[in-house]
Amino acid sequence: MLTRLVILCGALVSTAALLTNALACPFCAAVSQTFSQEIESMDAAVIAKLVEAPEVTAEGAGVEATFEITQVLKGKEHLGDTKSIKSLYYGEGRKGREFLILGTEPENMMWSTPTLLTDRGVKYVNQVIKLPATGNDRYVFFQDYLEDEDEMLARDAYDEFANAPYSALFELKPKMKHDQLVEWIENPDIAANRRRLYFTMLGVCGTKADLPLLEKMLNSDERASKSGLDAMIGCYLTLAGADGLPLIEKLYLANKEAEYADTYAAIMALRFHGTETDVIEKDRLLKSLHLMLDRPSLADLVIADFARWEDWSVMDKLVKLFKEADEETSWVRVPVIRYLMACPKPEAKDYLVELEKIDPDAMKRAQTFFPFQSQAVPTRADGDKMKEETLLAMAEVDDNQLPPELEENVSQQTENAAPSETPKTGEQTAMAKPQVTRDEISTDGDRALAAAITGGATTNLDQTSTVGLLQRVFSTSIPIVVTFVLMLAISGILWNPGNKTSL
Repeated sequence: MLTRLVILCGALVSTAALLTNALACPFCAAVSQTFSQEIESMDAAVIAKLVEAPEVTAEGAGVEATFEITQVLKGKEHLGDTKSIKSLYYGEGRKGREFLILGTEPENMMWSTPTLLTDRGVKYVNQVIKLPATGNDRYVFFQDYLEDEDEMLARDAYDEFANAPYSALFELKPKMKHDQLVEWIENPDIAANRRRLYFTMLGVCGTKADLPLLEKMLNSDERASKSGLDAMIGCYLTLAGADGLPLIEKLYLANKEAEYADTYAAIMALRFHGTETDVIEKDRLLKSLHLMLDRPSLADLVIADFARWEDWSVMDKLVKLFKEADEETSWVRVPVIRYLMACPKPEAKDYLVELEKIDPDAMKRAQTFFPFQSQAVPTRADGDKMKEETLLAMAEVDDNQLPPELEENVSQQTENAAPSETPKTGEQTAMAKPQVTRDEISTDGDRALAAAITGGATTNLDQTSTVGLLQRVFSTSIPIVVTFVLMLAISGILWNPGNKTSL
């Protein structure tokens, strides 16, 4: 059992590392592991035909079925002369069907739940394992299976693009099927995540001749036409450049009647262009984002971008927003404090002292929910340090990680809050996440930018404090224990040794 857990943990860690490090399609998020990833992570992979399956004894229960190996895709050295295998099987026991079955732990091979393949699916998997790991030929192949009649193949092809380096789309440009992309984009039945990919691809191979279509969609009152809006805006600005910003400003940024989800999508698209492209000058993008300061209830969504892009011109206006904040706009206060902490101007430090007197709880939350890697304690006007236990100053900790002694104090604030879906700088895939409401993004706005300003030194903080050993132990051990329990559950559900009878 220990060996099994080690193998499973290793596979999941490798997958997590891959998904974290890949600079993938900026608006796309993979739905699941691809065939390539699954086969690569296992010791053996075979195409096998169902030859014997006992009757299902309970609805939804799996039974141990016998499969005849028809093709070894990987792991021949581990299988030797093995002709048949046993694995848990769910569904109707129709003999003759072919499946992809993956195995691990060669000494006592354990086989995954079989994946049913059509004849085209068998051919597809055989071609996939022969493709180069990177390069244009790989994505030319998968492009032909986008929206394939076999949904499993279409999903796998999409996931390959979602995991592909963004640069791969530019390499594919000469062979992209422009007209086919437009047809898919105009189809309201296409899933939002796939539309995001097609908008991204159109942004690469499209021209200004595509702008009227995009403008029609942007101006549409039909919700279905705006599916994947963040990618649509990103595509539009890629093709229109700075000339496209007035329309986006009119519809989503300056328009106080715009739906929250639409405004959020527009911000995400501008953020992408500000961090990942040079199509539009950053100063021009900031000018558009400044419009959000005239909408105090949503201003907190862009404050982190001002700090990240070192736009200190809005400092006085942000301080005014802080002072004028009411119950509906109070969540603007914590981001304002974080902005001032990052600002190198000397007056920012004076503002921090002034604002702490107005709302000491906001200062406390800023220290709690938004710890920098290097954190210290601001100085009061009288020269005394704010108490460390009050500001909860922390160093070298992950964003959003609360020490154990604080969890009881903040539980009432956070128990009904959903995790933030605001992406960190450079995390291109974050823009593919579903549009969400403010309640899903923030707890009174405090968690809305939980990943926003990270990693930099805070110029307005005077000294660095340290984190206690107990806090480190708790913050490190708890995720490990939870992960281990999950691994135990996964190993019992998904895997079954070939020489044991499944219940």
